[in-house]
Amino acid sequence: MIKATKYLLSGFLTLLSMVTFAQREDTGNYEYDRELFFGINKNTNGGLIGGFSFKAGYKIEEDKFQFFGLDLANVKNPKEVRFTPVTGNSFIIGKSNYLYSIRPYYGREVVFFKKAPQQGVQISALAAVGPSIGVIAPYYIEDFINRFETVREQYDPNKHTNFRNILGPGRIFEGISESEIAIGANAKAALFFEFGTFKSSAVGLELGYQIEGFNKEIVLIPTAENRQIYQSAYFTLFYGFRK
Repeated sequence: MIKATKYLLSGFLTLLSMVTFAQREDTGNYEYDRELFFGINKNTNGGLIGGFSFKAGYKIEEDKFQFFGLDLANVKNPKEVRFTPVTGNSFIIGKSNYLYSIRPYYGREVVFFKKAPQQGVQISALAAVGPSIGVIAPYYIEDFINRFETVREQYDPNKHTNFRNILGPGRIFEGISESEIAIGANAKAALFFEFGTFKSSAVGLELGYQIEGFNKEIVLIPTAENRQIYQSAYFTLFYGFRK
């Protein structure tokens, strides 16, 4: 996770340097009434890429905005460990289900420090709440039966007792039609740092804390501790447009 975080921060700093260089040729007023952002998320409950974000904001007052957003995330159990068999197709030992979280939300943002049109950093604080839809999809593995036959099926700790007989994971999105749904809610609070614009476009970094709960415990790894409520620290790299 630390290595993945370094990669994302390196990419962010590269993008930031490009924005800073281009600002030297940029002129104009920094006032705006609407904004539209797209982002890539990294969080303590996710993998290399924790999810994707979208949000649209509208000015209420000089330094206040309201926004509507949508997060799509793959939520993982902290006990997940990958194993690579001789086939080279790595799989997660003991994993029985995926959890995909769909999070629409509504929030407010307050700007603390405004930036100049071509320089500086804008800093704001935001908070948001909304419902959560959890899609619980089975995690398929390919299991060795004999030297001539294999089977792809959902991992079962009572059946697949020797993980060395597992050749790898199932096909992408295999078993998605067998998914179950969990209903819940989410809330987050964050600081947003915006580093300059190309007149009508902007790049920024959101650092925050998020909590999410569902109406039932989500069994991701049957032999490990599973949760009904998930908490995470996160950062999201955003790129968007304003006018």
